[in-house]
Amino acid sequence: MDAMNEPRLTHVRADGSAHMVDVSAKTESTRVATAQALLHTTPEVLRLLGEGGLPKGDALAVARVAGIMAAKKTPELVPLCHPLPLSKVTVDFELREDHVRIEALVKTRGVTGVEMEALTAASVAALSVYDMVKAVDKHAVISELKVLSKSGGKSGDWSL
Repeated sequence: MDAMNEPRLTHVRADGSAHMVDVSAKTESTRVATAQALLHTTPEVLRLLGEGGLPKGDALAVARVAGIMAAKKTPELVPLCHPLPLSKVTVDFELREDHVRIEALVKTRGVTGVEMEALTAASVAALSVYDMVKAVDKHAVISELKVLSKSGGKSGDWSL
């Protein structure tokens, strides 16, 4: 592979300094990304989550709103992200045997992808669940924050 075709970091200039990528020449398209995070906890806490019976209240409702708000604030949290007009953000929860699976989907019509917004939504939703359960499980663990799929744009569609 020659130097012209080698993968490179787009947020780093030739001199090594960081910069915000110029996306003005990119083609507008519908962009969608899905990300997940897992929050591992005890079966008793999972039961309380499902029933809305935690001391702080309905953790999943709070975490859903927190995740949606976080997606909209991504460029304020991640310095080189472009502000995007988000057209859809969903945050959903699946209670499993030993964890909650949090999935965030973000959609826009624009010139750059929404992977960072989906990751931010999933991570902040997980942090919100953690905050709500820490009174009853100080050992809860957040793991497996990752992008599951993305569509739109020059690089095409992919999924895990």
